[in-house]
Amino acid sequence: MSTFASQIYLPVLLVVLLILSQSIKMVNEYERVVIFRLGRLSGVKGPGIFLIIPIVDRAMKIDLRITTMNVPKQAVITRDNVTVEVDAVVYYKVVEPGAAITQVENYSFATVTLSQTILRDVVGHMELDGLLSEREHINKQIQELLDTYTEPWGIKVTGVTIMDVALPDTMKRAIAKQAEAEREKRSRIILAEGEFQAAQKMKDAASLYEGIPAAIKLRELQTLADIAREKNLIVVTQAQSLETGNIAALSQGITEKKGQ
Repeated sequence: MSTFASQIYLPVLLVVLLILSQSIKMVNEYERVVIFRLGRLSGVKGPGIFLIIPIVDRAMKIDLRITTMNVPKQAVITRDNVTVEVDAVVYYKVVEPGAAITQVENYSFATVTLSQTILRDVVGHMELDGLLSEREHINKQIQELLDTYTEPWGIKVTGVTIMDVALPDTMKRAIAKQAEAEREKRSRIILAEGEFQAAQKMKDAASLYEGIPAAIKLRELQTLADIAREKNLIVVTQAQSLETGNIAALSQGITEKKGQ
């Protein structure tokens, strides 16, 4: 009898163990499982251990972590008729696992396809200068539009970054010439401002000398003294412009300089 009972109970025990192994599920903290019972959405389970009914229930696992998605290069014509190639990176995560499964067939593929379309639309409404200088604004605009479209799918777009803007060679040369011309322009402006300031100072000095004749006389003597520092140099000046005492002092200074 015991042998017969063991022959019956052993298969039953194996079936029970098999059912339990198929019924007990476990997911990590960053995962959820969407349960469909007889084709109907039953709920979302996780994290940790939970039970399902084999054959009756169908489980689909969803990762809630932020996913990085590369948007392939898109050839786009800007508003000023310049063809550029733009690629980007999109960061998104699933916030509603049930909607991500039931509202769209493949939320990852749908998100990347929508990203390509929005990227072309936004860049196509920009001029080249704005595209090169306002990337942060463009990133935010693409993120807001993309997040609006993916919200019904249970997807949250956390960030968009334009990685590269590839320009044609002819446009690169034109931009290089424009930058060179801009640098030349700034150089000429700085030089002109320096000349203007120098002229203004000279004008102020002339006005000061005009009001104080003794000052220009002292300046003249200082200039002659500076010239006298050069060896073997003869200084010729108008006699009436210098007083006798000044000429004597200047001559003595020149003589002492030559004697050193």
